[in-house]
Amino acid sequence: MPIEWAGSSPGLLLPLDRASSEPLRSQLERGLREAIRHGRLQAGERLPSSREMARELGVSRGLVQECYSQLHAEGYLTARVGSATRVAELATRGAPAATAPPPVPAPRPLVADFATGVPHLAGFPRGDWLWAQREVGRHAPTAAFGYGDPRGSLTFRRILAGYLGRVRAAAAEPDRIVACTGFAQGLSLVLRVLVRAGLRRVAFEDPGYGEGATMAAAAWAGVDAVPVPVDRDGIDVDALAATGARAVLLTPAHQWPTGVVLAPGRRHELIAWAARCDGVLIEDDYDAEFRYDREPVGTLQGLAPDRVVALGTVSKSLAPALRLGWVLCPPALADALITEKRFSDRGSPLLDQLALAALIESGRYDRHLRRMRAGYAGRRAALVDALALHAPHVELTGLAAGFHAVAHLPGDADERAVVAAARARSVGLYGMSDYRFSRAATPPQLVLGFGNLSERAIADGIAAIADLL
Repeated sequence: MPIEWAGSSPGLLLPLDRASSEPLRSQLERGLREAIRHGRLQAGERLPSSREMARELGVSRGLVQECYSQLHAEGYLTARVGSATRVAELATRGAPAATAPPPVPAPRPLVADFATGVPHLAGFPRGDWLWAQREVGRHAPTAAFGYGDPRGSLTFRRILAGYLGRVRAAAAEPDRIVACTGFAQGLSLVLRVLVRAGLRRVAFEDPGYGEGATMAAAAWAGVDAVPVPVDRDGIDVDALAATGARAVLLTPAHQWPTGVVLAPGRRHELIAWAARCDGVLIEDDYDAEFRYDREPVGTLQGLAPDRVVALGTVSKSLAPALRLGWVLCPPALADALITEKRFSDRGSPLLDQLALAALIESGRYDRHLRRMRAGYAGRRAALVDALALHAPHVELTGLAAGFHAVAHLPGDADERAVVAAARARSVGLYGMSDYRFSRAATPPQLVLGFGNLSERAIADGIAAIADLL
């Protein structure tokens, strides 16, 4: 697709060798021909004006005009009075085409894809986000357009600290918040800091992140990942203590993927464990924004700010594409984490941070979360109703928050066979075995994400696989 230019002429690299015996006009003609033949200039592409081309190349305007006239006569260019000179439509047809790979057949569209971790993408508040960006463009100080503090914008960190204290009961201070490009980078920074401090063994919940990107990040950081079982009250602290690890990654608000909430007693046991072994609790504040029929649960960080590193993101509350998150770190790790961030990328995009700060400060962010919470509640109800109608013997758990649930299949069911058979019927299902360290498919369970599905798609998807369940 040719580039469309507004206003001034486009730039074009055509070097001339003034030490060559070849005349400059011939060099220019040859350079343009080759650029057109080899696809650097596409059909319909606008060329710089003769005046602008002459100025850029340091030649006379007449020389450029003669060159354009010659290429027009040869059929390479088109020109009309009062219009820009462009590459002719037929000029590039003889250009050698790159060898194209064989076409890949498009996958069959799914009736419903119960993919996990995907929010309602169409629910992104486009109008509010554009408003926030305009506000930033109008009112941001000139200094906001520089490299800035590697921790992020101070305005963003102040407003975020107030929000986390108000909504998540966090002990948040702006100086200990580091903006990052989402959970993945935040965790990677924390793990690298821990490795430098000598903590090479880190525990993870099981089931938990399985063999996905999180485990890949742990391996990249040089961490020995140790699984610790999760029961109905959350992570087993006695089993954690037996691993010898001094750091653990947790999802206390809504355990991924079982959906259990870390019980109050376990919270205090974890903090006591960390104090005994001089350990670190890494809190992934997953799904904390979306709760339905239970009381709000505050952060673990608010109970032990000197022991907990809290990771947050707007990937679920707004959209993954924003790549915007934060690390709230204890005083002992703050300097090391800031240094790691500085040498990693010098800081995350400041203007997006200011836009999020404007959303929070104006109340638009809270309003968006209320709207999304209501939408997810409707989807959750549709999933419950569909299973009650088509597969009443299937138990659903983990529904108190977030936008996924766990379906417990009969004990003799073959989890992987159910997933494969559902895919043959154009329904995407995902087994709990994907999230277990052992990859064991027993007990057979499905992790059903409903965040990015309509209520109709949920009902149709469950109806299509009812006999498989």
